[in-house]
Amino acid sequence: MSQIMDVIYRLGEASVSDVVNNLPDSPDYHSIRVTLANLEKKGYLTHRQEGQKYIYRSAESQESASRSAMRHLMKTFYPGAPAKAVLTLLDLSTSDMTDEELEEISRMIEKAKKENQ
Repeated sequence: MSQIMDVIYRLGEASVSDVVNNLPDSPDYHSIRVTLANLEKKGYLTHRQEGQKYIYRSAESQESASRSAMRHLMKTFYPGAPAKAVLTLLDLSTSDMTDEELEEISRMIEKAKKENQ
């Protein structure tokens, strides 16, 4: 499902054929159509009709969906321990971070410290 949502976010909106054509390993058209319908039922997508085709788009921005997913992850794996979540993310990705990204994280930490005083 995340690959399908990645395609929708990247393209902005997409038909079943667009999704199929943008996924590796040529997935089954019918399976993608059913998955898109299920994602719509769950509230992740909306659609409009263009002739016989449904054109799907995300029901919320990628940033909003990302925040929602992160909240769910935090509740599931790090209840009451946001610092552990941040430390895990840093441990997994510091070698991939630029100096600017690390500096931004430092600024956010300083801002959080000031707000907690």
